[in-house]
Amino acid sequence: MSWDVLLLRLPDGTTSVQAMANDCTPPPIGPQKDVLAAVSRAVPEADLSDPTWGSLLGPTWSVELNIGEEDPVDSIMLHIRGSGDDVLTPVFRLAGALGCKALDCSTGDLIAPRELSGWYAFQEFRDRVIGPSH
Repeated sequence: MSWDVLLLRLPDGTTSVQAMANDCTPPPIGPQKDVLAAVSRAVPEADLSDPTWGSLLGPTWSVELNIGEEDPVDSIMLHIRGSGDDVLTPVFRLAGALGCKALDCSTGDLIAPRELSGWYAFQEFRDRVIGPSH
């Protein structure tokens, strides 16, 4: 079970998927080599030995980075597991380095450093379904 966050480029002022125009096609993030370089600079501890599927480990959490094989890269899906608000630091660092917004796939809303209700809801749901993460 993971909390999924999509990093993609969206027009300024977009606050949710529902607020986007139906014909909106986000531009690509960039060429794969440039995206991988930006990821490495933003989170040097990320394991990108598989350039299509990276990983990042923290003390109480893990993040899988689904970068994919497409070139240019259109988006990056982050599969976040575990607990602890410190996982959000690399999420926002990645989004900033890539010029992306972070979309909470469970709510369809963009997340921001002060709006973390999707992360908290995921942790509460996970704890009810499979028990607290330690």
